[in-house]
Formats: sequence, structure tokens, C-alpha cells
Amino acid sequence: METKGIVPSIFRLYSLAVIYRRDVRDFLAWYGVDLNGIGTDLSLAEPPRSHRSDAVDAATMIHVPIKLDPAFETKRTANLGRMIEQWGTVPLAYLSEFTKTEYTYGYVGTEDFTMYPILLPGSFVQVDEKKNEVINGVWRSEYERPIYFVETREGYTCSWCAIKNDQLILQPHPLSPAPVRILHHPREGEVVGQVVGMAMKLGDWRPCKLGQDTREIAQLS
Repeated sequence: METKGIVPSIFRLYSLAVIYRRDVRDFLAWYGVDLNGIGTDLSLAEPPRSHRSDAVDAATMIHVPIKLDPAFETKRTANLGRMIEQWGTVPLAYLSEFTKTEYTYGYVGTEDFTMYPILLPGSFVQVDEKKNEVINGVWRSEYERPIYFVETREGYTCSWCAIKNDQLILQPHPLSPAPVRILHHPREGEVVGQVVGMAMKLGDWRPCKLGQDTREIAQLS
């Protein structure tokens, strides 16, 4: 194996792992098979049908944020990439996507209802910084219209956007209590990128009474 470049069978690798009291994952890694990277590699295949996936059960270690900036405030929408002070290795799956530099990850503050109910407060969003040009057009539905992650003087927010001359228009969802905002571009507001993924927790909302504001419902939940 050391001198002739022979690729051993899975049975021989297992036998060597047992003989030398080593984790078989170490032997597989020598030949480019990293079971801890399976969560990332799943994006290489896109099955057309919904299904149950047990693939990441093989992963044991993953890189995740282990230290956040003390200034991180859950009530405000933030750029998680700037809030992470230190990465560490812990036994979790899928979160290896956070280490990819082509994406920024944001957190929608618990008081940010700009894109409610499409994007709930407390959600995590994946932002593609390459898609930072606002697309103006006609969309067939609200789900097709791009949502952008925007940095303003007051902080961050997720919103539909439009640019007219030097004005950046932040348009909230029609059911949101948030107002339309018009900012000078790029002095007062800058588009970080387009939201291309999200993770939301469901089931924490209570039935709304007639005339009750959505922010009051969030406080009761």
C-alpha cells in the first residue's frame, strides 16, 4: 500500500482499522473519502422527489460557530458573518455550509417584521453576495420576487427592493406592519446580497384576535 499505490478494498481498510485500533474514518480520509463532509456533498445531487435522508448520520464532526460577538442582539437583524468570532469543531451535521466564503449568513431579529409572513422573525437566512444587484421586473407571485439582505445605518433587514435613480426603496410584505423605507443609495443603504435560503422555526404563533398587531402575537408566543 505504501510503495505501490494500491487502493485497498473496504474490507481490508476495516481489517487494518481493527488491527491498529484506529477509526476506519481515518483510513477512508487517506483516500479522499471524508464522511464528515457528506452534508456539503449532498448538494451535488438533486433528486426530483421528496424523500427521507439518513445520509448525514455518518458525519460525526463539523465546523460551527462557537463564539459570537458579545454585541449580538437577538431583537435586531444582523450579519452573522461579522458576529462570529471563532469557529470550532463539534459533532453536528449540515452546518459546515457556514464555512463557505461565497455566502453570508444573517439572522432576522425578533422585532423585524419586514417580510412577515414569508420570512418570520427569528429566522436564519443564507445570502449570496454575488447577487447584490437589485432586479427590477414583474413577478408572477410574491414567492418569485427576490428578497435582499440590506445593510442600513440602523442595522440590517431583509426586504423586497427597488432602485430608482439614487434611491433604494425597501418594500415590506403587504401583511407586514413595517412601513416602506426610501434610502439614499449607497450612502444610507446598501444591498449585501440576495436571500437564497432560509431556516425558520414554526409552531410558536398563537391565533390572532381581531385587530391585534402581529408584533403583539410574537410577544405572547
